[in-house]
Amino acid sequence: MFDAEVLVAPIIIFMIVVAPLWLILHYRSKKQVSQGLSEHEHRQLLELAQKADKMADRVETLEALLDQEAPQWRRKV
Repeated sequence: MFDAEVLVAPIIIFMIVVAPLWLILHYRSKKQVSQGLSEHEHRQLLELAQKADKMADRVETLEALLDQEAPQWRRKV
C-alpha cells in the first residue's frame, strides 16, 4: 500500500516554513486593502476623474457638431 511516513517530512516543512509565510503575506495584503487608497492613488484617481469629465465634454461637443453637420449619423451606428 502507500507508506504514510513519506508524507510526514513534506507536511512538517510546509507547516514550519510555507504556512506561516503564507499567513503573514495574506494578512499583510488584507491590511493594505483595508487601509484604502494612498495619497498618490487618491491624487491619480482625482486626475483621472478630471480627464474623464473633459472627455465627456469633448464627446458632447462632437455629438453636437455631428448633429448639425450630419443629422443622420446616429442612425448609421
